[in-house]
Amino acid sequence: MGSGESHRRIAAEFTRTVEGTPPEAWGDPAPPEGWVARDVVRHLVEWFPAFLQGSTGITLPVGPSVDDDPVGAWRTQTDAVQALLDDPATAEREHDLANIGRMPLGQAIDMIYTTDVFLHRWDLARATGQDETLDPDRCAELLEAMAPMDEALRRSGHYGPRVAVPDDADAQTRLLAFIGRTP
Repeated sequence: MGSGESHRRIAAEFTRTVEGTPPEAWGDPAPPEGWVARDVVRHLVEWFPAFLQGSTGITLPVGPSVDDDPVGAWRTQTDAVQALLDDPATAEREHDLANIGRMPLGQAIDMIYTTDVFLHRWDLARATGQDETLDPDRCAELLEAMAPMDEALRRSGHYGPRVAVPDDADAQTRLLAFIGRTP
């Protein structure tokens, strides 16, 4: 599956979770310590545009404030990212990206951003009482890809300490525990 299709599918699942969040639940605690549901969306709509601007010079359109309209903020960003991926001239253009090397933009988006959207959907679903099920094949693929980078990922500060789970736990449980979540 190409980066555009991967983002389309994963972002659609996140969008359903965002749209399914009752207005009163945006302030409910979310799994990253100290976050609320709104902060899950805030994280995605703040870090990625800054990364993209700094690494490629591409500026994404700015949507409404996450504080005023988390659904609108998310929709603006996800539509803009999908437009980048749907344009071969943009998606296939290579860039030198800090900490990850030279690669086509579409590949970079899939590797760092779409993966973040995938993982944070669980956080938002957990915070707002929605279906927390993640694609088991994607969970297994991510865990296999991330496991060899365990030490570097921990040093980055983006992941908490591993949580112990039974050896026979399913792929989603093992992946969430690997990134420091308590499934």
